[in-house]
Amino acid sequence: MSIRAFKYLSPLVLYLGSITAFVGHGLICFAPLIYAWVVIPGLELFIKPDPSNLNEAEEEVARQSKVYDYILYLIVLLQMPTLFYFLYSMQDATLTVADKIGRVGTMGLLCGTFGVNVGHELGHRVKPFEQILARISLLSSLYMHFVIEHNKGHHKNVATPEDPSSARMGQPLYFFFLRSIFLTYVSAWKISLTEIHKQQKAFFRLSNEMLVFQLVQLTFVAIVFLAFGWKITLYFLAAAILGILLSEMVNYIEHYGLERKQIAEGKYERAMPEHSWNSNHVIGRLMLFELSRHSDHHYLASRKYQVLRHHEYAPQMPTGYPGMMILSLMPPAWFSVMNPRVRKIKAEFYNDADYLPTRKRTPSVMVEAPSKLIPPEIE
Repeated sequence: MSIRAFKYLSPLVLYLGSITAFVGHGLICFAPLIYAWVVIPGLELFIKPDPSNLNEAEEEVARQSKVYDYILYLIVLLQMPTLFYFLYSMQDATLTVADKIGRVGTMGLLCGTFGVNVGHELGHRVKPFEQILARISLLSSLYMHFVIEHNKGHHKNVATPEDPSSARMGQPLYFFFLRSIFLTYVSAWKISLTEIHKQQKAFFRLSNEMLVFQLVQLTFVAIVFLAFGWKITLYFLAAAILGILLSEMVNYIEHYGLERKQIAEGKYERAMPEHSWNSNHVIGRLMLFELSRHSDHHYLASRKYQVLRHHEYAPQMPTGYPGMMILSLMPPAWFSVMNPRVRKIKAEFYNDADYLPTRKRTPSVMVEAPSKLIPPEIE
């Protein structure tokens, strides 16, 4: 196994902590939450971000290594057994209200951190096996439509008014939740219906992914209900909702206030590194499989997590993802920190009078192959 890949096994700490939370009582039920929302943000206030990139030879080795893929597969294999162990643990008649809150919160953390996030990474792959794993991972949060809207909607429309997952400057997180969750679901249906219409296929066919996803998720909830009863089903739904909210919090902080220039009716400049907020804070990068190097992810979505790069001109978050997510829960504090940064980015890259580029926006590193570049304008 590549020694460099070992660091991506560190998220397993959350799984170990979750098992402890599911068998324990009292404060131990909150241990994973304390680790994620207190320990990591605290450490990232003092640990300097690491903007370094792999050199060409290192990147090629990492890209070719299957170990990085096996780690993602392992996470998917752990997610469902952990979910069912959580459901089993919630049958304990001695649990206090606090114990239940801690366990549900812990499972919600796993649904967001691993269920949606790993599903996101695998959803960008082209192998059918990895696409299946992506959907299984997203099933734990009942958010399977994410793979449709994210790949075919969000990446096309990011940082434009057409994208429900790109937060406007001055938009509070709680308003963003309502807009993003509802419109993302609607968008996924539109994309799926458009595809089956182009293919001239019937609505009630396996080719209608959105229909299939609804049936799979309803069946899964029914299985939970039949196996564990209605109370445990409610705990599962609560954890799944928490996972969805965590995913949307990430969307909120990743693109807050950033905009692409409209160059024609329905057309925008291509997504560049400055259209996503980046974070090089190491612990958050490892826990989220480099998701926080989001600027490069949108610049070249086909690039695997282990070789995502830092770009010199990408907007940088003042701390890591966990800390920024906590900050976003307090809109006045969030606005005071982020709005000046958004204004600075716009002034740096655009002339406010006519919204024309004022700096040559060339990424600090080259992409691996011109054929993989996204077209300059995305329709």
